Parts: sequence; C-alpha cells; structure tokens
Amino acid sequence: MEGGGPPSPADGPFACPICLEALRDPVTLPCGHNFCLRCLGAHRDGPAPGAPRCPLCQEPFPAGLRLRKNHALSELLQLRRPMAPGPEPEAEPEPEPGAGAGAQADAEGPVLCDVCPAGQAAAAARSCLVCLASFCAEHLQPHRASAAFRAHRLAPPLRRLEERLCRRHLRPLDAYCRACPACVCPLCRAQDHRAHDVVPLEQERDLQEAQRPKILSDVENQLDELGVVIAQARKTVELIKSTALKEKDIVSKLFAVATRALETFQKEVATFIEDDEQSMLTEAEEYLRQKEERRAKLSQCKQNLEQVSSTDALCFLQEFQALKIAAEENNSPGPSFQKELSFTKSSQVVCAVKELLVTACKSQWDQLLGKGADGAGFHDMQEVIAEPQLSDKPSNPACSETRDYFLKFAFIIDLDSDTADKFIQLFGTKGAKRVLNPIAYPESSTRFINCEQVLGENMMNRGNYYWEVEIIDGWVSIGVITDDFNSRESYDRGRLGRNEKSCCLQWNGQNYVAWFGGFESVIQQPFFHTIGVYLEYSEKALTFFGVKDSKMTCLQQLKVSRFKKGMFDPFQNKINHQFPSLFAYNLKPAFFLESVDAHLQLGPLKRDCVSVLKRR
Repeated sequence: MEGGGPPSPADGPFACPICLEALRDPVTLPCGHNFCLRCLGAHRDGPAPGAPRCPLCQEPFPAGLRLRKNHALSELLQLRRPMAPGPEPEAEPEPEPGAGAGAQADAEGPVLCDVCPAGQAAAAARSCLVCLASFCAEHLQPHRASAAFRAHRLAPPLRRLEERLCRRHLRPLDAYCRACPACVCPLCRAQDHRAHDVVPLEQERDLQEAQRPKILSDVENQLDELGVVIAQARKTVELIKSTALKEKDIVSKLFAVATRALETFQKEVATFIEDDEQSMLTEAEEYLRQKEERRAKLSQCKQNLEQVSSTDALCFLQEFQALKIAAEENNSPGPSFQKELSFTKSSQVVCAVKELLVTACKSQWDQLLGKGADGAGFHDMQEVIAEPQLSDKPSNPACSETRDYFLKFAFIIDLDSDTADKFIQLFGTKGAKRVLNPIAYPESSTRFINCEQVLGENMMNRGNYYWEVEIIDGWVSIGVITDDFNSRESYDRGRLGRNEKSCCLQWNGQNYVAWFGGFESVIQQPFFHTIGVYLEYSEKALTFFGVKDSKMTCLQQLKVSRFKKGMFDPFQNKINHQFPSLFAYNLKPAFFLESVDAHLQLGPLKRDCVSVLKRR
C-alpha cells in the first residue's frame, strides 16, 4: 500500500487501510478491498490526476462509482463491538455531496449537543425524538443506562427537531393518518382523527415503500422525456437564430435586385422578421426555462428521497410526498410552433415581388422594342408569369368521383427499411412510428440521416396511382420524392417539400399545409384520419383527398394553373414554374414523421375505408 503502513493489529482485517482504525460505514471496491466511506470518498476526490485507484492494489475504478455501504460487513462489525445498554440504531452512511438538511454534517456544520454549555458544545452523537434534543456521547449516557429513558427513540443527529412537533398541540408526530393523508400526534388522533385509519409511521413507510419503484420509474421516464424535450427546445432556439440570420441575408439579396423605391418595404420586412424572431425566442426560451426548472425540481426531490435514512420514517414520508406532488404536476403546454417559423414567409413574399418586377420590366422592354402584344401592361403581368402550357381543367376540382373510381388505380406500397431514419421504427412493411431511442439499422447509402423520413420501395413513372395513409398520431407529412434525391441532405433542405425534388401534404396538429420548393399553402379543412393520394403522370398532377365513409374531400391539388385576375399566389407561382419538372424522374411515395409521437399506417385499399384506429 502506498502512503501508509499496515493496518493496526488490534483490528486486523476489520481495520481501514487508510485511517488504520476500525472500519466505519464500510464500502467495498470492485477489487474486493474494504475502506471507510469517508476515507475512500476523500481519497477519490483528491488531487491525484487520472482515474481513481484502489489504495491497496492500485486497480482503477470508475470516478462516478457510487459508494454504497456494505451492510453484511457492517453487521459483522456490530457483532464484534461490546453491547451497550438501550437501543443502538444502526449508523447512517456518510452523506454524499448535496445531502439535505437531515444529514449528519452539511454546509452548516455538525449538529451540536443541546446540553453542553454555550460556546463549548460538542458534536451530537444522537437526537432523541421524545426529548426533542440532541446529545453528545457524554450527555447521551443517561439514555443508554437508565431504564427511565428506555422508551425514548434515538436517531442519528437531526436539525430543527421542532419541525417534528405538531404545530397545533406541540406533541411529537408519531403516527400517520391514511384518510387525510398526514402525520399526526397523539392528541390529533384522539380529537380529529378518531374515526380515521391511523397507523405507526414505520408501518405506513413499509406500505408506501412498495410504491417507490413505480414512482421512481415514472420519474426516470419523465426525466428522460424532459431531456429529449429540452434538447429539442435548445435546437429550436438555435434554429430560430440561424434561420433568422439566413432569412435576413436572403431578403437583403432579393431587395438588391429590386429598385430603390422598395427600400422602405425592405426595412419593413426586416423589422417583421426581427419582431417575429424576438417573440418566438421569448416563447421558446421561456419554454426551455420551465422544462429545465421542472427537471431540476424532479432531480432534487429524487435526490432528497434517496438521502433519507432508512430509520427516519417521517423524513421519508415528507420527501416521498414531495416527490409524488412534483411528478404529478401538470406540464405546461409547449410553444405554439415546433417546426415551422412564420417569418420564413418573408423570402416567399419578396421573391414573388422580385419575379413580378423582373417579368414586368421584361414585358415593358419588349413592348418598347415593338415585340410585345398591344395593350400588355403591368396590370396583366399576373397572367404573363404563368407557364405557357396550362391546362383548361379546373385546378381545384370538385370531388365528383367516388372512392370506387380511385380504387381502380390502387397502388400497393411497401415501406423500404433501407431508407428509414434511425429514429423511425417500422411495423412490418405498412406501419411506421417515430421513437426516442435510435434503432441500429444496417448501413445503407439510401438511408436518411438528418430527417425522420422513410420511402416506399415502389417506383412510379407513368400512368395513374392511388394510395391511402392513416394518420394515427402526431405531425405527419405525406408526399412523393424523386428517386435520385440525396438522402444525406441537411435537415433544412432534406425535408419533404422544402426542395424542388419533393412535395407533400403536412398535418401539423392544427391544419393541413401543402409544401413544394420551400413554399407553403395553408388548407382550411377539418382533420381526416385517412388521406388519399392520387398521382397522374399524364396530367402532371398530384391530388390529396380526405377520405371518410367512402366520401372524397379534395384538400389540395398540385398542378399548373392560371391565376385569377387581380390575385397572385406565390405558392401556385412556384408550382407553375417548377412542379412539372418532377415528372421527368421516377417518383417514390415518401413520408416524414415530424413530431416525437408521429405514427402512420399505410391503409388497406378495400372497398370500404375502415380506419386503422377503429379496427384497433
């Protein structure tokens, strides 16, 4: 052994190799050597660099190893000591850092004897729950020697013994009323709790001890969930900041294309972004603060419960009740946004204005050179912007066709496990659910790594296709994607509908939103559990339906169409310019599980549309 001689012969194998005295609160290292809890704790927290090592054999042990009392060795040591008169409670383990007010020693110093003269008080050896006083070893002798004190209950040194008194009767709290529930004194039992089920503190502790594993398990689950929520909240805060900076840069570049007359408009848009950023940051940071405070509170209550002595039933009941109350507190609602930031619409608006100006300038220049049509002016540019190849069919058709008509184009989809993100759990080839813990999927070049997305195995390249999806829970996006899409794209560019190689219909918990090329269109329709998707290659169209009781409600059709005079839609303008290019590729069904509780099922294409939720 380094740094000390052999143990004292008087104690032999029961001596601590560090202090050379009889073991106090013995703990055993993985190598098998025994030490005093206090001595080993001081050795582990010492200035020596690297991982801590056993003082005897120098075998390293984890720095975070929790030192636990060896109860078998402690009982053996008790048998070797001479028996003293009166009851002798088992010594408590040395408190860990951060112990509560009931520990033997804390930041306030040791508990002092109440009998010793002022200024000369020695450290208390025990506290009497009947006398409501603490005594040093010398003044404790009457309790050990005299039969008059035999019924007194001794406990490890405790502070603020007056808190163990009934505030109404100033009597010790020695029982527990299960009807109230509360700790009561003898007078309380005789007066207000005569008809109640009142039991000793130890008996109630034994009963509630059975609930402890479940409560601790619930708390651990809540702590894990809060950890995920806090991580997502932090990510949201960073996303808000970074997106706001990117959005300012995009807006500045777009305004650089415009004329000086738009400088005032540019300042207004920048102010709009900053105001939204500030309001969202305030909400997100407040949400983060609340979750961190709740997690800290749960952790503190859990730690306080773990520090309670096995002989202190009152503290256990009080701390256990505090933990149950903290665990059952209602969670505050999350921010009103989770994925999309409202100020990202700024770039869409400014981009639309830019395209209007560029098209108008070109039209006027052509007219000045004698190339433009007579009468073509700025007021007609909404129609000039639209693509020349436009369908005469309505862009938002009334659902005159029944579900039986679309079932003729039924397309059976199997989910491709080689594309599933590690946070998506597949149920066969038809179900997908987002999970908190990553799944160890094998390596695949087609697997999404930044977005919680999965594709269908089936390819579409001509003809018409129809399939249905059940939204079971959470935020879900349903759409199509080109087969050459890079699954390693970043989160901002890799999500469905945020690029020019995919489009989708999103349910965000409040309403439906259609996405393509980073542009969005909010849809005011009620929620449908079943979503029908109809892809028409010849028409270069994709239509989303809400399906209920074999009735089809058209939610959104993505297809090139003309603008109505006096109305300009940036989303439709994006569709007109770039959506037809999707059909130059092979397409695959695609699904994005956005929220942590997202869950979907590929619906059965039977004649009667029966919801997966109803079947379960």
